[in-house]
Amino acid sequence: MKISRLNAIEEYVLSKKTVSIDDLCEVFSVSKNTIRRDLNELEARGHIAKVYGGVTAVTPEDVMPLPVRSGLNPAAKDLIGKLAARELSDGDTIFIDSGSTAVNVLRHLPPRIKLTVVTHSLPAMVEAAKYDGINLISLGGAFNPATSSFVGIFAQQALSDLRITKAFLCATGVTVESGMSNTTFLEAEIKRGVVSHASSVILVADDSKLGHDATVTFCRLQDISTFVTDQKPAPKFVEFCRAHNIRLVWE
Repeated sequence: MKISRLNAIEEYVLSKKTVSIDDLCEVFSVSKNTIRRDLNELEARGHIAKVYGGVTAVTPEDVMPLPVRSGLNPAAKDLIGKLAARELSDGDTIFIDSGSTAVNVLRHLPPRIKLTVVTHSLPAMVEAAKYDGINLISLGGAFNPATSSFVGIFAQQALSDLRITKAFLCATGVTVESGMSNTTFLEAEIKRGVVSHASSVILVADDSKLGHDATVTFCRLQDISTFVTDQKPAPKFVEFCRAHNIRLVWE
């Protein structure tokens, strides 16, 4: 019970960025003393920090453990996966990256579709293995527990022999000026390699990622073909997509 509450509090803070103690008491129906004890334990995990009157997130999303990332904005990620799956055609060779949004594409596959799925994401491998019509290709490399993915020189070399029809990529930050970025260098190297080998790059990112820059840029925004998101973006992004012939999909 306590562990479940701690995980729920952590996910709530990470999704809201900054939260007051009073808010946490109301949402989780516990006393201030209980919340303070919980926050002391959560601060030791390293993803949040106590501030005056509350708590704030301190860890960029793409370096949070995957179970934590997966719990952020679940409805938006599921919607994006559903919309993105409509971009698939029989016979496609697709890439699914390690972002917590991209795996949702596999959860909404059309019935009886035949695909080749290339991925370095362990959760994506597990999801793809559930389908009879999937030819699954996993990239080699060293396993990174924080991202539940395989990275490094072996994964990059494996990409050089592959031709990808459609690549579904996530990003921590998306801006018109800097393009798509994240905070993990090894993940960015994989994403760059995918972009160079993909006929079509499809960005899957919810509205919270727009207008923010992360440490490492891996793709210019004008180099994508389709942007799938959970709501209509700000006019700046709409105008950019129109000017660069990028399909913008939302519901």
